[in-house]
Amino acid sequence: MADQAKGQTERPQRRRRKMQSVTMMDVAEFAQVSPSTVSLYLRRPEAVSASAGSTIARAIEKLNYVPNLVAGGLAAASSRAVSIIVPSVRNAFFAETVAAMQNTLRKEKLQLILGHTEYDEREEEELVKTALSWAPAAIVLTGLSHSDTTRRMLQKVSVPVIEIWELGGQQIDAAIGFHHDQVGAAAAKHLIQQGRRNLAYLGARLHEDRRAKQRCDGFVEAAKSAGVTVDIVQHPAAASAEVGGMLLSEALQALPQLDGVACSNDHVALGALFECERSSISVPERLSIVGFGDLSFSAACNPPLTTIRPSGDLIGREAARLIIEHMAGKDPEPQISIDTRFTLLHRRSS
Repeated sequence: MADQAKGQTERPQRRRRKMQSVTMMDVAEFAQVSPSTVSLYLRRPEAVSASAGSTIARAIEKLNYVPNLVAGGLAAASSRAVSIIVPSVRNAFFAETVAAMQNTLRKEKLQLILGHTEYDEREEEELVKTALSWAPAAIVLTGLSHSDTTRRMLQKVSVPVIEIWELGGQQIDAAIGFHHDQVGAAAAKHLIQQGRRNLAYLGARLHEDRRAKQRCDGFVEAAKSAGVTVDIVQHPAAASAEVGGMLLSEALQALPQLDGVACSNDHVALGALFECERSSISVPERLSIVGFGDLSFSAACNPPLTTIRPSGDLIGREAARLIIEHMAGKDPEPQISIDTRFTLLHRRSS
């Protein structure tokens, strides 16, 4: 056994071949241009001649060259990376916006760096610090509420700062979105027009989700202005169908005459529909339900869900447009505010 062990120990081991990485100098030599021309092409392809650009592109493809942006201090990539920070990557609303931005920006060879905060301003602050260290071409944030430190950092930068998905508050630079209180008011007015007089807002995570809270406030104010009964039933957890079912069950116990609800988003509304089915509550005859978001399942519910579509794709395209225009030397007017509005889709749940 000892000899066997000794033999295993002394067995010669195969040496791994060390791969030689391709450098910018290799690309320059292959393309027969200067390294500074390759560097300029990587930062700003439009700044080199078409023939030189084509030659460098062929060299990069032939050599399988991958720029080491970190080693280059990212100054070389500062004009090609866009930082976007959203509250949650699980939320389909923001996924639609990110996809629309990416589809537009990649045509200009711009790439997105995505971060998410889980509705935590301190996490957003850290993500902004990290993004700035990468010298992005632009920074895109969700909403208008940020920590004082985040505001101070972003007020000093020379690149565009675009706040999306909310209007009506203090902007850092450009803002693209809509007024969430108006969304809530539209939901209340719709239910009242359908003859509903005992309303409730079913909200998830209202203590953290500022925009959902604004929709709630708009809903309550519009209902009170119309002289109808209104209440708020909320849960601290993230929006889900499970939470929606619990909220409606609680609302019906507390408010037996309840005949109309608006939900903080379509996931909550879906749960409310499930609870109605479990409890044999007819929709919309006994109870009308309005959601928010027009998610992929909303039109396929039984009954199809009345909801409010926020045009998340348009928000993404408009943000991308401002970034592209800035890079072309056309800066928007200071504190520009772009209202993408929203649409109430009346279906059979109300």
